[in-house]
Amino acid sequence: MNPENNTSHAGEWMRGSGPDSDIVISSRIRFARNLANHRFVTRADRSELAEVQSKVREAIVKAGVCEDMVYYDLETATAVDKLYLVERHLISKEHGEGDEPRGVAVGKDEVVSIMVNEEDHLRIQVLKSGMQLTETWAHINEVDDRIEEHVEFAFSSKFGYLTACPTNVGTGLRVSVMLHLPALEWTKQLEKVFHAVAKLNLAVRGLYGEGTQALGDFYQISNQVTLGKTETEIVQNVSAVIPQIIQYERKVRETLLVENKQTLEDRVWRAFGMLSTARTITSQETMDLLSNIRMGVNLGIIDTLEMSTVNELFILTQPAHLQKLKGRTLPNTERDVERASFIRQRLEEG
Repeated sequence: MNPENNTSHAGEWMRGSGPDSDIVISSRIRFARNLANHRFVTRADRSELAEVQSKVREAIVKAGVCEDMVYYDLETATAVDKLYLVERHLISKEHGEGDEPRGVAVGKDEVVSIMVNEEDHLRIQVLKSGMQLTETWAHINEVDDRIEEHVEFAFSSKFGYLTACPTNVGTGLRVSVMLHLPALEWTKQLEKVFHAVAKLNLAVRGLYGEGTQALGDFYQISNQVTLGKTETEIVQNVSAVIPQIIQYERKVRETLLVENKQTLEDRVWRAFGMLSTARTITSQETMDLLSNIRMGVNLGIIDTLEMSTVNELFILTQPAHLQKLKGRTLPNTERDVERASFIRQRLEEG
């Protein structure tokens, strides 16, 4: 495994170049798929999982789903390598912690990635910057079709695609959008948004998905129902809700800029000052401060930083990335010192 080539920058989805990228960090669509005539991951033994992995790897290569695809074998990967892939949203935390034959195929710019032997035999993912659900859907649909030309997926005429978890049966489709909502968080209006979202059968999760914290005011909103709806309906349902949340966040930001400008500017510049001068800083504090800076850049309060620089700092300051950059394992206290030094350097360059 050799992910060092990507250590100095984040994937395409964190570059802030997509539509509505002031609020929307990324659009992600994932398919859960299993091979026909093979037991699910939770039931299969090591030899069967190794066979599944071999078949899937071969199918991915034959399908030619994207340019410069690399396969990472997670059985032989170090703990830091696996955490690195989690931080880049290429594998789940659970996938990294498993000990059975498994891996992940990653394409150029990390737009396409395919987890092998996670909860299902395949978790096909397409991840794009900004609000691009329509484009993401078209892309992953093509990837899915091309892989299915080379392997047979477990499918029921009654239930649709069969998956290890009943909540994914049917389309096996999970549509999610990652949003940056600092103004709604600051004004204590997030609960109102979340209640409205829940009534539409959508789920709200943290930065790294199910069961994780909303670090840096990042929230993932995704569909909960996959059975009884078509893939197009699911994509359209999520697509209809997100613009309303975007509009709400922007409206609150504009109100703060008019009614609480001095307080807002103080919050942004305090964050900038702390990150520009800190000699030691934790990952949690970094995320919170970067959230304020990101909002400040989008509102024009700070005009000396590129959005891509701020976005990349959210990823590159995570524990595994710092250790990859230094080329060695770092204890917590030393990691906090290196994080502060790295941020100061990047902000000065910006």
